[in-house]
Amino acid sequence: MVVVAPHPDDEVLGVGGLLSLAAAAGVDVRVVAVTDGDGSHPGSPTVTAEDLRALRPIESERALAELGIAGPPTRLQFTDGEVERHEDALARALVPLLDATPGTWCLTPWRGDGHPDHEATARACLTAAGVVGIPVVEYPIWMWHWATPEHPAVPWSRSRRIDLPAHAVEAKRASIERFESQIRPLSDHPADRAVLPPHILTRYRRPFEVVFA
Repeated sequence: MVVVAPHPDDEVLGVGGLLSLAAAAGVDVRVVAVTDGDGSHPGSPTVTAEDLRALRPIESERALAELGIAGPPTRLQFTDGEVERHEDALARALVPLLDATPGTWCLTPWRGDGHPDHEATARACLTAAGVVGIPVVEYPIWMWHWATPEHPAVPWSRSRRIDLPAHAVEAKRASIERFESQIRPLSDHPADRAVLPPHILTRYRRPFEVVFA
């Protein structure tokens, strides 16, 4: 299973519970980080983009360890916020990663998620997977910020609900806690506010996940 995340933490927020279950079942789970997430705090007086490029991949590796996934993600180091500009290059970079092991399938953000980096990543994954000839499953992240059960843009007919056992819920919650730069304010400065405040995290701590297959 190759899980492609536009930014470090997207894989955990979207399908951390599923990844925990897969790892426990002996599935070879490999995570690809498209960017290093260095654009999360523009204007911060506390951290620079360079600081975040160093910090966020470390947070991601620690978070994945909570899910039973060893080793760091593969970092492609595209520019945060500009994935769409490099979509073709991303697709080319993904082909050998998706083609590395027979039987691989790809998890990517949903192509209609509402975030440009997420949607560009999805399109690149679909292109690369089409070249390799492997299945793609999409997971929503930002969709939870704006969608309703009747929203016509959401492909509910393709949705699959994954109910998580208690141990997977706890593993995901512990994993999310590893993203300290995102879930807690860095200072009192407005640019240092938590990117993922408690009311947002509630959406990702539920005992189920949804994918589009």
